Amino acid sequence: MSQADALSRKGENRRVKNPAPMNKPTAASDAKPRGRLTVQLLAMPADTNANGDIFGGWVVSQMDIACGIAARDASQGRAVTVAIDAMTFIRPVRVGDVLCVYTALERIGRTSMAIHVEAWVQRFLTHAQEKVTDARFTFVAIDDAGRPRPALHDDARAPA
Repeated sequence: MSQADALSRKGENRRVKNPAPMNKPTAASDAKPRGRLTVQLLAMPADTNANGDIFGGWVVSQMDIACGIAARDASQGRAVTVAIDAMTFIRPVRVGDVLCVYTALERIGRTSMAIHVEAWVQRFLTHAQEKVTDARFTFVAIDDAGRPRPALHDDARAPA
């Protein structure tokens, strides 16, 4: 008996009936971008992986830059990435596509901010717009010494 058969008999290798397709977006999530256009740039041949698509790390980098801009604007100062809470790669980005990164502030705490970010492309030649990646980044506002500071200045906070 093979190892796979043995595992299957022990119930450790179970198959899921009718699994949901991975990374398949819903029609509602693909309708239009959420948030404001923060970064827009052209995907170039130097940014490709071994498969000829744009390297996922390049896309993450652009999303981090966009979130950094949104965090700076929201906190009115320096802010740093502390976490990528969730990320889904939906479709590949190809050479010649225009990457458009949209950000939306989801939550602002005492020192931290949660930012929803979506990467969309305008496909080369067809100009079709498609969502390719979405994520949630967490940033912390910092002072000049690099220590956490209030994300909103006292004069910017809503009255209690």
